Amino acid sequence: MRTLIVAATAAEIAPIEAPLHARRDTDLLLTGVGMVATAAHCSRRLAQARYDLALNLGLCGSFDPSLAAGVVVHVMSDRLSELGAEDGSAFLEIEALQLASDHVVENTSPPANAALERLPRVRGITVNTVHGDALSIAAVAARCRPQVESMEGAAFMYACRLACVPYAQVRAISNVVERRNRAAWHIAEAVDALAAAARAILELA
Repeated sequence: MRTLIVAATAAEIAPIEAPLHARRDTDLLLTGVGMVATAAHCSRRLAQARYDLALNLGLCGSFDPSLAAGVVVHVMSDRLSELGAEDGSAFLEIEALQLASDHVVENTSPPANAALERLPRVRGITVNTVHGDALSIAAVAARCRPQVESMEGAAFMYACRLACVPYAQVRAISNVVERRNRAAWHIAEAVDALAAAARAILELA
């Protein structure tokens, strides 16, 4: 089985980067931060080679109080939450503009993997601007009901779906979505938890 591991940055997969390079059946793609870079790099790589599994590894923020720092989740549904238009203080969904858009990506056929199946399944949003204001957090929570947010997830899922490659978006919670507060982040704990989950998934892939 040939596997593609996708991450935005090397820091997110630091504990497993060297072992990944040593696996002959596994390729590593570091896309850089953001949905545009992720979509472009994933699409190019998936057009160049055929994979049996694509795995997106990264960190995320949590809207869900039950998802504490260090919890690893499987994002089953991801949404481009900013796709729409402003009308004064109101946000108009893309549907209200009568524009066709595939802005919600559902993973309806996740890979059969016992380690992956043990992870909590969640709804995510993908954003260009990470939420850090109480009013915008409340607004997106009411409109989209997300449990987590990232800056790359939906782009990865979209690219894999177009390429017909089985995929999974796996993320570790590093922080609560709130006003920016680096002192409350748990990056090291999240990175270690993500690495442990990734090892378990790859052992069964």
